[in-house]
Parts: sequence; C-alpha cells; structure tokens
Amino acid sequence: MIHSAPEGDFTMARIGIGIIGTGFGQKIHLPGFQSLAAEMDLQVLAVLGRDSHRIAQVARQFDVPYPCTSVEQLLDVPGLGAVSIASPPFLHYEQAMATIAAGKHLLCEKPVALAGFEAYRLLETATARSLVHTVDFEFRCVPEWQLLNELLIEGAIGALHLVTVDWLVEGRADPRRPWSWYAERERGGGALGSLGSHVFDYLGWLFGPLTRLNARLDTLIHSRPDPLSGDWLPVDSDDSCQIWLELTDGTPVNVRLCTATWQGTGHRLAVYGERGSLVLANDNQKDYVHGFKLQRANAGGVLEPVEVPERLRFERTYPDGRLAPFIAIARRFLEGIRGGETVVPSLREGTYAQLLMDLAQRSHREQVWLEVPVEAFPGETSA
Repeated sequence: MIHSAPEGDFTMARIGIGIIGTGFGQKIHLPGFQSLAAEMDLQVLAVLGRDSHRIAQVARQFDVPYPCTSVEQLLDVPGLGAVSIASPPFLHYEQAMATIAAGKHLLCEKPVALAGFEAYRLLETATARSLVHTVDFEFRCVPEWQLLNELLIEGAIGALHLVTVDWLVEGRADPRRPWSWYAERERGGGALGSLGSHVFDYLGWLFGPLTRLNARLDTLIHSRPDPLSGDWLPVDSDDSCQIWLELTDGTPVNVRLCTATWQGTGHRLAVYGERGSLVLANDNQKDYVHGFKLQRANAGGVLEPVEVPERLRFERTYPDGRLAPFIAIARRFLEGIRGGETVVPSLREGTYAQLLMDLAQRSHREQVWLEVPVEAFPGETSA
C-alpha cells in the first residue's frame, strides 16, 4: 500500500487535476475527468498546450480556470494535486518526472517513456515519493476483455496451445497523410509504440510472464508530405511489426501489427486450447473500442457468441469508444488517491511494456531471439 502525496490529504479534500495535451487530452482526458467531477469531488483546474490562443479557447470551452503553456506554469496552479499526461510519447518522461518531483499524483498515456530505463526511473521515483500513478491501458476495462480474462482464469479452454494477435488497420495506409512526430522512431512514432504497447500489456495481464521474444519491424511508407510546405519528408518509424513470443509454459504467441493495411481485419485476439478456442475481435476501423465481440468454441464445435454479463458492462457508452474505458481508468486513479492505495495498471505495468518494446527493437536490429527477464514481470500487482 502507498500513501497520498505529502502536499496534502486527498481523502476528504477536492482533487485538482491538470491535463497536459490538446489532442487526445482534449478529446478524452478532459471530458473523462469532468464526467467524474461530482462523483469523485474533483475539478479540472488546468489544461496545457503549446499554442496560447488555442489553449485559451479550450479552457473557455470546458470551463477550466487555468490555461497553461508550460509544465512549470501548470504545476504552480493552486490546489493542483494530480496531473494527467496525454502529450506525444517523446514528451512523457520529462513531463512525468516534473510532475512526480512536484509531488503530484500521475496518470500517463502509454508508452510512458522512450526507453526502459526512463520508465523504471519514473516508477522508482514515484514509489519513493509515495505517489499514486497509473497508465491508460484501457483494454483492461473493456467489458469483452474482462470477460475473456475471467474465462481464461476459469480454465474454460484448458491448457493453452497457441495465442495469436492480429491488429491490422488502415489509419496510416494513405501516403498523403501529413508527416508528424509519428513518422520518427526516436520520438516514439510507429506501430510498436501505438499498438504494441497495448498488446504487451494485455498479454502480460491475460497470460502472465513472457520468456522469449523475436521481432521484425518494417517501414512500409518511406515519406510523407510536410503539413505546411508540402515537401516530402523521410519516415523511419515502423508501420508493420511481426513479433514471436513464448509464455512460461512454452505456449507460442504470434503477433502481427500494421497501421498501413487498406481494409485491414481490425483487432483480433485468438486463444486456442486443448478443450476449445476463444476469439475476441473488432473489425471497426474507425473506433478501436466499439465493436468487440467474444466468441467461444468447444472442441469439435463452432464459434458461438458469448454474452457479456450486466455486471461487466459500462454504466454509459459514448460516440467515441475510448471515453468509457478511460473513465474507468480515471476512476481507479482517483480511488487510489482517495484511499492511498496502489492502482493497476501502474507505472510498473508501463515499465514492463516498455521493456518488451526495447527488446523488440533490439531483436530487430540484431535479428536474434532475446530472453525476457521473468523478474521484471509485475506479477501479483496485475489486475
């Protein structure tokens, strides 16, 4: 168990939140926290963006008292107790470390950093300061995924034979899509960071430690137009990832990720066992949460739908499917602050996903299988 930040006792006081980022932060984090304002007694006090005019407009639109253009300005806002980071990955480490150094609780988007040692340093520092921290691995809160987890725990299909993940989307298939930070590997761009970080987290959550890894990463679209000049700029981030892994019992796990597949099949996780199969799939190209369906087949049978029980369903859904699971993550975060308790998923899970991403990059460079340190697995903290 950990305790609240030394700056104040949040068990009774209103929690002041600061949001960093005007993309995903404005679309999901800001309305997500505001939807919990009455239930959790919180207020979004500040929002941070680079453009002073735009951030002022966002603050007025959402009735946020303090529009900020620097982390230092945001962290100085009176009454601020927690920060939610939704900026691009290359900014996460410095912003998160500044948040922790200021004694503020932290919610961070994935990937939490650009390297494993950075992620571990965030975890170590936040833990030493007794701060609550969590990472937005939202698939853990999607009802169909929670049901799949329960069936696996029950041993519904017996001993595992094979696990496959196919996440093939067309979001970046058009080479005319403008160049951005996503085109640069060193800034955290690419399918490995955007999709692979999720996959590595949920593989650990659902199946336990991974022991070996081999990866191939490919750049399929090598240039994109500058959004201002129209000049074509080089791309070196990965559009395609093929990753082979093993669980501790030797079960093979095959992962295919691609963000440049016209009419891609969407997101599909298949688990094959001695007594049947479980398939969780979503072919929605526009929303990576809305549309999941879970199917089950007993040995010798056919795949049939599995109904999600009412107890697992979202209290409310939204046009943007990402909002409901984020609200669930945010509620865990706030409950952790109120109760002074560890939250899952946390920086510990974020560090594990980052380790696997580092190993995938290294495996690709060296064209070798690599061992995954079992001691790095979060273990019983996963939920």
